[in-house]
Amino acid sequence: MGANSSSISELPENEYLQKLSGSEPISENDPFWNQLLSFSFTTPTNSADLKLLEEATISVCKSLVEKNPRTGNLGSLIKVFLSRTKELKISAECQNHLFIWQAHNALFIICCLLKVFISRMSEEELQLHFTYEEKAGPSSYGAECEDLIEELLYCLIQLIVEIPLLDITYSISLEAVTTLIVFLSCQLFHKEIVRESIIHRYLMHGRCLPYTSRLVKTLLYNFIRQERSPPPGTHVFQQQTDGGGLLYGIASGVATGLWTVFTLGGVGSKASAQLEQCSPLASQSLLLLLVLANLTDTPDTPNPYRQAIISFKNTQDNTAFSSSNPHAFQINFNSLYTALCDQQKSDQATLLLYMLLHQNSNVRTYVLARTDIENLVLPILEILYHVEERNSHHVYMALIILLILTEDDGFNRSIHEVILKNITWYAERVLTEISLGSLLILVVIRTIQYNMTRTRDKYLHTNCLAALANMSAQFRSLHQYAAQRIISLFSLLSKKHNKVLEQATQSLRGSLGSNDSPLPDYAQDLNVIEEVIRMMLEIINSCLTNSLHHNPNLVYALLYKRDLFEQFRTHPSFQDIMQNIDLVISFFSSRLEQAGAELSVERVLEIIKQGAVALPKDRLRKFPELKFKYVEEEQPEEFFIPYVWSLVYNSAVALYWNPRDIQLFTMDSG
Repeated sequence: MGANSSSISELPENEYLQKLSGSEPISENDPFWNQLLSFSFTTPTNSADLKLLEEATISVCKSLVEKNPRTGNLGSLIKVFLSRTKELKISAECQNHLFIWQAHNALFIICCLLKVFISRMSEEELQLHFTYEEKAGPSSYGAECEDLIEELLYCLIQLIVEIPLLDITYSISLEAVTTLIVFLSCQLFHKEIVRESIIHRYLMHGRCLPYTSRLVKTLLYNFIRQERSPPPGTHVFQQQTDGGGLLYGIASGVATGLWTVFTLGGVGSKASAQLEQCSPLASQSLLLLLVLANLTDTPDTPNPYRQAIISFKNTQDNTAFSSSNPHAFQINFNSLYTALCDQQKSDQATLLLYMLLHQNSNVRTYVLARTDIENLVLPILEILYHVEERNSHHVYMALIILLILTEDDGFNRSIHEVILKNITWYAERVLTEISLGSLLILVVIRTIQYNMTRTRDKYLHTNCLAALANMSAQFRSLHQYAAQRIISLFSLLSKKHNKVLEQATQSLRGSLGSNDSPLPDYAQDLNVIEEVIRMMLEIINSCLTNSLHHNPNLVYALLYKRDLFEQFRTHPSFQDIMQNIDLVISFFSSRLEQAGAELSVERVLEIIKQGAVALPKDRLRKFPELKFKYVEEEQPEEFFIPYVWSLVYNSAVALYWNPRDIQLFTMDSG
């Protein structure tokens, strides 16, 4: 192996990697590091590239795992990186590529090694690999016993928050974010939620703690700005054709040897089409933010990253910060809102929106006050509309976001005032003009119907119906198609109710002749479907009692399908709620009969509008207002931590883990 590596398969025999993973300790002052770190290649940009690299270098990593406790070479590499980073800020300001280039390469190797170490050993064993001290001779890094893990974490956070984001620093900023994710990835290799962790303790206490709000703010701004990767060659030193220059002199034997395999072998030679259209740094920063926000609280300290996320304010908010939260900060809410509207196609952006609406009252108040709320609601409705293409967690998050929004009466009123033109993604019917409120009703009802025929998830039903119930008193000028779909859903429920009743009756008859056969339990099915029917009747009743005169199309649909409601008039579970609906049907049926036969649709609607004014409101029985509030279940981390890590596993930029090693979730849960 030498200066002519041509395939990735030769990496295990490379002399530099063999020396790094060998039996001899290498001091951080050794010229070897300049040779090792002076490579130039396009960093792998997807998990497939990293898989090839990991498979090729696994023997090197295994050797290092075995010998590092005696050589301390991992620690030496980290100390070399730490020394390089001291000059990074000045290097960025002076456009000095050398330090940035070598620091990035050092961090890339550290990250690759850490990922293997963390997947193969406990945190206690990992800590031993960081605590080696050379016995002979003082270390240039300081003879005192440094805690190298904390030092590296602290350095990575400083790098993310303090180094300006330029073309030449983009790659090292991305690598720093990636390395922090890798540090926290021990959770992937545990079935249970990790509540006690050395890495968590370093990040939530000590030297890293004062940087909490700055790190959260920087990660949010990385997400907001969506900076694309710079073109290849702008962030690494390119070899000059004449062979001149200091850097080429250092690198000549290595850059054309050890690392050409990354381009010749096709690894990392071309970013995927998806990456070319998005921002790797924005995507990775959002994933790290979600991981940090979902670290579990320690007995003596609530998670400071979550504290920062739930308390940050708008840059235009001049009120004083609460002294109880030292991690609060300010950010531009307009920019954040725009980014959230634009990025909802990804699970992680929807999860961030959920967290902010649920936990940060400043963000929730701001969002609900926006006059362009459709920019946020439409992408959420599109997620629900394409329910069969989305994973169930993404659908849940979108639905809960709607539920949180519908808790606000102002939102429920305003959505009926927003008129939309030509909703191209809604395929069942051409919608040339419809209110945002009517479209929301259509999509939620479609989700309920999909769930009834496919997944039969009671949790999904409950949240859909809760959102409709919250809106029902504020229904205004319902589109005729939305009104039809409300009654059609009730018709579908009625048919299912009759079918279950019939099955129960037949089963009961069949079992009379045999005392041995147990009765199938239809009671539970019947109970669930009657709960849903009750809820739908309450939603219809809420609209009729609060805004009947605003919704002639719903009255029309009700009268058109009046026979549906006959069977529920005397049913003990529905008698009370049916009184108002029965009264409305009787009142308007009578007026239509008086008007004569063969009435046009327009004439029927006109009679309904006139009747709505004449109907004596005091005859309608008052029921408590329908109001549902979203509350997280106890121990929400049992849901959110596996979900967040499944997103990291499936969508992190240039990170690969062997699926056989993953313990936290099954491979189909992402």
